[in-house]
Amino acid sequence: MSAENGSTVVFDVEVSSLQKNDVSVANGKITGTSKYYEGWASGPLAGPGNFIALKLAASDWSAYDSVKVGLNPSMGSGFAEIKNDPDKNCVFKIADQNSQVFEVIIKKGENQTSKIYSLADLVLESDEA
Repeated sequence: MSAENGSTVVFDVEVSSLQKNDVSVANGKITGTSKYYEGWASGPLAGPGNFIALKLAASDWSAYDSVKVGLNPSMGSGFAEIKNDPDKNCVFKIADQNSQVFEVIIKKGENQTSKIYSLADLVLESDEA
């Protein structure tokens, strides 16, 4: 998993409008700077706030029955299945980087594993930045 490239367009918005190019994923943490963005008109990303865009990767997606991602607690949006998503990029609206974590839930048969990434070191710009 990594930060999505700044020139990538997600939901009709360039990622560089959502985050600075210092966003990175390493050692169980997502760090860098999330920009303040006005948000979308509807859906789980509606309204102003701070967002991150991530790119998921696996050497063999067929090795998994299910791969779900999301912020926990999700503040209502829940987890999204991404195994069959063609571009494997995702956008999340952060409500509180100190109480939320980014979680990846992987299932294969009866086995389920979860990988958690802290958001505590993420810098959230305000609308005045």
